[in-house]
Amino acid sequence: GGGPARGRGVSSEELLSVKNLSVAYKKHTIISDINFSLNCGENLGVIGESGSGKSTLALALLGLVKSEGEIKFFNEKTWKKNNLDLRREVQVVFQDPFSSLNPRMTVKEIIEEGLKIHQISGDVSAIMKRLHLNSDLQNRYPHQLSGGQRQRVAIARALILNPKILILDEPTSALDYVTQSEILKLLAEIQSSQNISYILISHDLEVIAQMADFIAVMKSGQIVEIGEKKQIINSPKNDYSESLITNFRL
Repeated sequence: GGGPARGRGVSSEELLSVKNLSVAYKKHTIISDINFSLNCGENLGVIGESGSGKSTLALALLGLVKSEGEIKFFNEKTWKKNNLDLRREVQVVFQDPFSSLNPRMTVKEIIEEGLKIHQISGDVSAIMKRLHLNSDLQNRYPHQLSGGQRQRVAIARALILNPKILILDEPTSALDYVTQSEILKLLAEIQSSQNISYILISHDLEVIAQMADFIAVMKSGQIVEIGEKKQIINSPKNDYSESLITNFRL
């Protein structure tokens, strides 16, 4: 059909189903009544201004904050059962690679870290090559790398585990425009050769539009509109969505 497949293996296999999800902190509701699903090979973009609850949504999807409602991966797995394989299958890349990389570990040790936890094997040089990282950076420390290199190391650390879902929380907002485009291109390249779905969270519509098949617009802790990228960008139904995309057309 005329869906968002773009040559990727989009199937009707449901990877993630979220129902009536809410997160409250000290009686203060941060997100509420979030519902969406994600199929194999699809990318979901979550856009909203700062304070809209999109990072809290990321933490809830990763089982890192306490939430109410249902988050179900691969039709059966939830964080409540403390699944080690779920920890491998759902990976994350955060906004600031500097704070998420251990400064006392070399690039090689950082990328290998997950392999050791999950007791699986992986090829560090191969994943570095895929992310256009020179293999002689293996013995360097994070402070010896550029921002773009650090973020690629963070992505390599996630991808070496061969996850089915990669959540990217503002993955390029600390980077300059050129580096940002390079990294988004790399993620698209990786997706063309491996079975992975991205959930991309950003305040930047250009970043979202480059990667997403579907877009969820968040405001004040709720999804105010969700739909195919083209529909959201070209004919939004919600006033707030419309204000976000003024001056932006595909």
